[in-house]
Amino acid sequence: MESIPDPVKRKTCPTVEIDRLPFPPFHAIVRSCLKGNFLSMDATHDRQNRQPPFSSICIFAGSSWGRRPVYTQAARQLGRLLAERKIRLITGGGCVGLMNEAAESVLAAGGEVWGVIPQSLRGKNVEHPRLSRMIVAPSMHARKKTMFDLADAFIALPGGLGTLDELFEILTWSQLNLHAKPCGLLNVAGYFDPLLAFLDHAAAERFLAPDHRRMIVVESDPIRLLHAFATFHPPDLNTWISSLTPPPSETTQ
Repeated sequence: MESIPDPVKRKTCPTVEIDRLPFPPFHAIVRSCLKGNFLSMDATHDRQNRQPPFSSICIFAGSSWGRRPVYTQAARQLGRLLAERKIRLITGGGCVGLMNEAAESVLAAGGEVWGVIPQSLRGKNVEHPRLSRMIVAPSMHARKKTMFDLADAFIALPGGLGTLDELFEILTWSQLNLHAKPCGLLNVAGYFDPLLAFLDHAAAERFLAPDHRRMIVVESDPIRLLHAFATFHPPDLNTWISSLTPPPSETTQ
């Protein structure tokens, strides 16, 4: 298996509790939620203000390495590419699997990696000790929302249930027009081909709108994927919900 240089050694990983995050928008969201209000994400703002190149990209990736070395190689290649382009990597904060491989490659190339880990996973030997910054979230839901807030775009690498959960939640938020950030699959060695076939089937059976199917950017090469992100134009989904109509009433005999 390919080896990579040790990352820059740090005595400790700077850790931030979620209620001390230096991000005013997040403070506003947290305080609004505590007051019982809902502060929605703004897809129109994303469309008007998202200007490539991106400053940060979040990856969803397996906590395992997979059966074939090609998965590890792809994660490392993506990490090096992000560091070369000075794009901050946002991860789930783990030190295992493809998530770790991407993070280590970014750090080894002099890049920046921010992790977001739920409190429930601390002290279980899965927390990366050398990230540029570690943010501790009180729950899995807060973790995903924090990762969303920190990222300009999202990439799913091969993974299992957790990866798919994170991917589809972000896509669902986009479907509901809560944001317009690009979301893509790094389809290493055709790993996501069965998933894409299922989505095509869902579209053919009219459980998935064609515009929603087109929200997912798919490439097998990290360079082409970032290029597709730079030219991504999200579909206008404002009319989707209003276009939904109930099925024709059935007449009984």
